[in-house]
Formats: sequence, C-alpha cells, structure tokens
Amino acid sequence: MENLLIVGGSYFAGRVFIEKLLERREFNIYVYNRGNLALNKKDVTEIAGDRERPEQIRTRIPDLDWTAVIDFCAYTPEHIRSMVDNLPGTLNHYIFISTTTVCTETNNLPILESADKVLAPKPELGPYADYGFNKYRAECELAELSRSNGFHYTVLRPAVIYGRYNYAPRESYFFDLIEANRIITIPDSGLPLYSFLWVDDLASLILQSINNERLIGEAFNVCGPELISYERLLEALKIICGRLPAVQRLSAGEIDRRRLPLPFPLDRHLIYSCDKIRKATGFDFTPFVDGLRATWHHYRLRARSR
Repeated sequence: MENLLIVGGSYFAGRVFIEKLLERREFNIYVYNRGNLALNKKDVTEIAGDRERPEQIRTRIPDLDWTAVIDFCAYTPEHIRSMVDNLPGTLNHYIFISTTTVCTETNNLPILESADKVLAPKPELGPYADYGFNKYRAECELAELSRSNGFHYTVLRPAVIYGRYNYAPRESYFFDLIEANRIITIPDSGLPLYSFLWVDDLASLILQSINNERLIGEAFNVCGPELISYERLLEALKIICGRLPAVQRLSAGEIDRRRLPLPFPLDRHLIYSCDKIRKATGFDFTPFVDGLRATWHHYRLRARSR
C-alpha cells in the first residue's frame, strides 16, 4: 500500500481525515506530532516529535516513499521548509491545509482564490495578528520549494469549519445554550453572511486531492456554496434540535457592549467562492442542515458518555 504522512492530525480536521482514511483501507498511515493527544487507533503509526526540531524529523520519521504529506499544522514558512528539507525518503505530493484568511477583506464578493493577499501582520487581530500573513508566506514557501525540489503541491484553504471534534466554540456555543435552555442572542440584522465547511467534506476533498493532476500546483478555497447568516443558523438549529430556547436580537453595538461571545464576526461578511474546487473535482458539498445535524448528533453522544 501507499504511504501517507499526516503532520498534526490529532485534533479536529486531522482526526476526521484519519477516520476517513481508515474506512478506505488504502494507505499505510503515519502521523507525526508532539503526541499531546494520542489517536490510539489500530493501523495508525503515531510518531511523537516536534516539527520545530529538524533532528527529530530526520531521525523519527521513517525513510519511505511518501505518496503524500498532508500538513494540518504549518503556520509559518519555516514550518514548511523544515519539513521538506529534513523529511526522510521521497516526497511526491505535499498538501497544505491553509486558510481563506490569507485573503484581504474586500467588498468584491465572493472572494476568489486570486484575491489580494494579506502582506503584513494585522495588529487589530491581537493574538491572531500574524495568522493569515504567515499562512500566506507558508503557501509561497511551499510553491518555491516545489519548484526547486521537484515535488507536487496543493493548497487547500478552508473557510469556517464546523463538525465533530471541533475545539473552537462555534456550533457548540449554540448547542450548549440549547441544552441549558438559555437565551440565544443574535444580531438584529439579517447580515452578515458566512461560508461554512463541514469537516467531513474537507476530509473527503483532501482524499480526492492526493495525486489529483487537476489540483496540483494550485490553491483552492474550500467551503460550501450556501451563505449562512445568524438567522439561517437558528432556522437550521430548530430543524435539527426540534426546539429553541428564547431568542433575543440585539444591535452589534449592544452585543459588543455586553461582551457576548458570539462566534462569528458581526461587522463583515466571510463569503468565499467554491467554484474552482467544484469544477476541478465535481464535489457535491453536504447541505448545511445535514452537516449540522450530524454534528448535533455527535455532540449529544459525547454529552451522554460523560
């Protein structure tokens, strides 16, 4: 069987991807990360190591013919270069999970892959000031290393991801309020709108990307075609949960004044085009209400097992 190396992979999207790989039984699966959260899955070889220590990459990862490296946790160009320069064996295809936030904010919507990029840190984002900037620098580093070293690459840029194992308080923020029968607050405006991505769809598209000639040397937004507002989110929650607690609608200013931790921005759209990835793969994204229903089901299962 062919060999896949997953860098990261213990949390959220990486964990879902590995579960899908195991269903297929087509690859030898190796996972390289710090080992803070063990997968403990049969047929997965877990390798504990720090990607920021090149000697650990060189000595702990086996010398194999790597059909693909799927990198979930590169945040800087140095992360990419260190992995490429020190990886034992032969590298054929490097798939980098980047982010749509490499693109600058614009009113020219939906945002295409070719939109202007973040070319400097954004201090207004606080601890995330460098995130989009460094992710784009990492993309550029990967493209350059691909040219100089002769391996293929693909960049996938997910939008707002939701689904099982999500450690970010996005959909779980609303699930918790519903379970506790507490008031849900949303903006009193029908806007803004967001592009969401079910984590299982991301995992499926990564699988489709491996040595896919139509995706080599390209970057792709990855998101569903539906545009989701807070109002649409509540509609979907009512459908899948069968009930909602009381809902109050407040202005964005009042929400900020009360410091209510709503998970999506109140002052701007996050709308991205998925046309390029759909044309390249023919992929049919899961309807939002179906993905959210599966996420709610998993949330309830975990709650009952605690």
